[in-house]
Amino acid sequence: MPAVVGVGVQWGDEGKGKVVDILAEHADIVVRYQGGNNAGHTLVVGDEKTVLHQVPSGVLHDGKICVIGNGVVVDPAALLEEIDALRGRGYLEDESLLKISDRAHLIMPYHRAIDQARERLRGEGRIGTTGRGIGPTYEDKMARIGLRFADLLEEATFAEALRRVLEEKNAYLRTMLGEQALDYVRISDQYARLRERLAPHVIDAGVFLDRSLAAGRRVLFEGAQGTMLDVDHGTYPYVTSSNTTAAAACTGGGIAPNRISCVVGITKAYTTRVGSGPFPTELLDAVGEKLQRDGEEFGATTGRPRRCGWFDAVVARHAVRLNGLTGLAVTKLDVLTGMKTVRVCVAYELDGKRVEEVPASIAAFNAVRPVYEDFPGWEEPLSRARSLDDLPQTVRRYLTAIEELTGTPIFMVSVGARRQDTIILQNAFNA
Repeated sequence: MPAVVGVGVQWGDEGKGKVVDILAEHADIVVRYQGGNNAGHTLVVGDEKTVLHQVPSGVLHDGKICVIGNGVVVDPAALLEEIDALRGRGYLEDESLLKISDRAHLIMPYHRAIDQARERLRGEGRIGTTGRGIGPTYEDKMARIGLRFADLLEEATFAEALRRVLEEKNAYLRTMLGEQALDYVRISDQYARLRERLAPHVIDAGVFLDRSLAAGRRVLFEGAQGTMLDVDHGTYPYVTSSNTTAAAACTGGGIAPNRISCVVGITKAYTTRVGSGPFPTELLDAVGEKLQRDGEEFGATTGRPRRCGWFDAVVARHAVRLNGLTGLAVTKLDVLTGMKTVRVCVAYELDGKRVEEVPASIAAFNAVRPVYEDFPGWEEPLSRARSLDDLPQTVRRYLTAIEELTGTPIFMVSVGARRQDTIILQNAFNA
């Protein structure tokens, strides 16, 4: 049976939560495959807004199994807060509906301390981390000194590993970062309590997903952030600490590549990004302020204002190539209402030459200038549209331009924050 991946096309914040929430209706299992609680997915069901950080977006549908894959780095204390908040609202009452990979790495208190101290020391050169310990946890994973849920469940193994690692981390905190050392007993006691609460959820997620697919279950994979924040293919070093592209659904979920049947790229009808780094189409004027205001462009996790700009087809084509996108989900189309002219960046100019691809050099990316194509805007509100025929001709022309410039068909169009404010053109599970 099909495995569908939902992936961000831009710098994250594309509305993946809503799209995954809609696709989850057709899935049996929803899997988060990378990132940590530095990302937030905002979902609006009826008049109720929910922000999720580590629990997969399928949680708002009855009976859906939610899996936190091995590619995710998990803050267990924050996860329990999220679980308890959801249970307080009637979700996850059946604890068997949430499963955590035994190979997922743990975010530890020293990871957060190191993350925050480093960012302070960077000053103006800071990269925009949320300070939640995501990067240092991935560092330890690659340095082979990380702690996993499998370790947490074995008390003696965890105690020995924690003592060994904390000695090293405390030396680094004191001598290199000028911070106070952390207490072993306090951390050990805290994680013992977390072990007791989370142990019932921990499984071999890769085996579970493989067997589920073999049994005919439909599986939906959701990532965090977006393609341009991928540690290999994004605007390095202004990126996250994991691979955010569709291929990470295999490594971060524990399934084979040939299991994936469809990849849906989620993109705003314009572009935003949070934090520092290149942004060729950024608008530092009244138009950018309108996009930020009308689009409510503030981070779901941090509340930070997002930088806003026109749709960047160069970035979108980069994402199409890297992810092998089957189709696009275009979100926040309604935010462009009221614009006399809507612009699309179709290429860049660098040193007098036309550039069609995203440059690897951060200096070059900062130096490019967007080459725009202009399209007529529209005044009509779009929130009640439920088919393409309900949209003004100018809007349909804009959507057609996105399809042509990216070489990818549009599967879904979002014209508002609620579930029902969506035009479904193609079900990804039938693509």
